[in-house]
Amino acid sequence: MIGDDALAAAWRAARPPVAGVHLDSAACARQSLAAIDAAARHARRESEVGGYLAERAAAPALAAGRAAIAALTGLAAADVVFTTGSGHALDLLATGWPERGTVACVPGEFGPNLAILAAAGFTVRPLPVDGLGRVRPEELAADLDADRPALVHLTVIGSHRGIVQPAAQIARICAAAAVPLVLDAAQGLGQVDCAVGADAVYSSSRKWLAGPRGVGFLAVRPETAARLRPRLPATAAAEANIAARLGYAVALGEYLAAGPARMRAALAAVGAASRRRLAGLAGWTVVEPVDEPCAIATLIPPDGVDPVAVRDRLLAEHRIVCTAAETARAPFELTRPVLRISPHVEVTGEELDALAEALSG
Repeated sequence: MIGDDALAAAWRAARPPVAGVHLDSAACARQSLAAIDAAARHARRESEVGGYLAERAAAPALAAGRAAIAALTGLAAADVVFTTGSGHALDLLATGWPERGTVACVPGEFGPNLAILAAAGFTVRPLPVDGLGRVRPEELAADLDADRPALVHLTVIGSHRGIVQPAAQIARICAAAAVPLVLDAAQGLGQVDCAVGADAVYSSSRKWLAGPRGVGFLAVRPETAARLRPRLPATAAAEANIAARLGYAVALGEYLAAGPARMRAALAAVGAASRRRLAGLAGWTVVEPVDEPCAIATLIPPDGVDPVAVRDRLLAEHRIVCTAAETARAPFELTRPVLRISPHVEVTGEELDALAEALSG
């Protein structure tokens, strides 16, 4: 194991044995046995007493989940609503926003986010960034003053590249300019501090918090929420997978129990170890700086090598799970597909060696 050995051992022991090598937490991390059991117990309870009575009994656990989200976002538990994931959260926010206009975002904005914003009637423009796609705080205030957007939408860490945005600095600059800041924390939550003072934060369960699929959250400051104009009344969207929400609540509790600062440091160590092991390997190029504080390592392939085919070969021949990120993930920035590696804190040196050997073969 790499970095925090005690944390890595506890994380691995809390989960079923892995069937192969799992290097894909940025897509879907491995749930713990406790999270799986919580969801299963609720499903059984729904069968025993009915779904609505079971939901009523689950209210304290769901409240604990919202409180955990509040602790990680710097907002209040009352500001948090559960969603089916990040895309659902952004759709709720964008369609309820009080006025349309321009959204300022990084050139590497997630493709599906761009589609949701466009469908809601927004146009987008780029924020000033450096060669890695990181926002330049020293240029941001003048940029917002020269071309004031309706809001800034900041994806803290991209889906196609593990570059961490200076979210706290950006939040301060947006606040001083009175421009609302919306934080897409789908990849950020769990890896970096997302309690930075944003007006709204959203994320999903299945990535670095290692909860189940099909659940996420939207947290909005009361003064911002008061301005929203929801497309549908709350009662029209009351149907929900309560079992998944309970699994998420357990996963949140496990993360907080491990310690957010400790978890973030361990994930950063995993990312650094991955990039060192893979740098210069068989013509592949690592995108992120070695010390980038996240666990994602993005690999640009040698000429003539298709990352999609490589991903499929890694799975079929070596049982290694990772992601091939195609250009649709970041249509304004990504010019060719890349291979994305995203191990969690439990990864071992032997597993990284297995990936390196498979890529070299």
